[in-house]
Amino acid sequence: MATFFQNTSINYDKVTVTADGINTEEFLAASESLVKIFDLFGSVFGVVQKDMTGNIEKIRARYNEKPAISSTLQNLVKGEMAEKKKVATDGLLWLTRGLDFTLQSLERSENHPEEELSVSFTKGYEATLSKHHTFLIRPVFSMAMKACPYRNDFYAKLGQDQGLVKQDLSAYLNGLRTIVADIQQFYKDNKLDK
Repeated sequence: MATFFQNTSINYDKVTVTADGINTEEFLAASESLVKIFDLFGSVFGVVQKDMTGNIEKIRARYNEKPAISSTLQNLVKGEMAEKKKVATDGLLWLTRGLDFTLQSLERSENHPEEELSVSFTKGYEATLSKHHTFLIRPVFSMAMKACPYRNDFYAKLGQDQGLVKQDLSAYLNGLRTIVADIQQFYKDNKLDK
């Protein structure tokens, strides 16, 4: 039986990264696949899915509007900057924050196999999104973290062969870590990370 990661259209470790940046189409496809992982949590992560999907749509709209100058995420953002626009730029910033939350939460879960997902995702939230959210939004996310499924139930949904799940998840997180770090560095270099 295939794992969750083998059933996605493209994983982050397969997204093309060149000197010009991260391939926009591949990144969007990988991000759309990542959002589906929250289906395994039940409706509790609906707010996270909705937010991430909305940001993906903003980036896709810009890409579809100006595909010639948006082949990489970096060129897409530079194109918006030149036009003094920032809808997709802000969308990518918030999507990257969501990706970083997912990355840090799943990495923590992998590094602490004795820990329930509610703890791993709470710690991931505290390290990433919490500092960007207002006091009105934080309780919504805190409630979602507490309603995470049991660790064993979630990992069983990722695939039957847990050795293969661990291998695929590790490759997936390595690819996601590289992509997130590249985008964060680009935003920092261009003073867009506020």
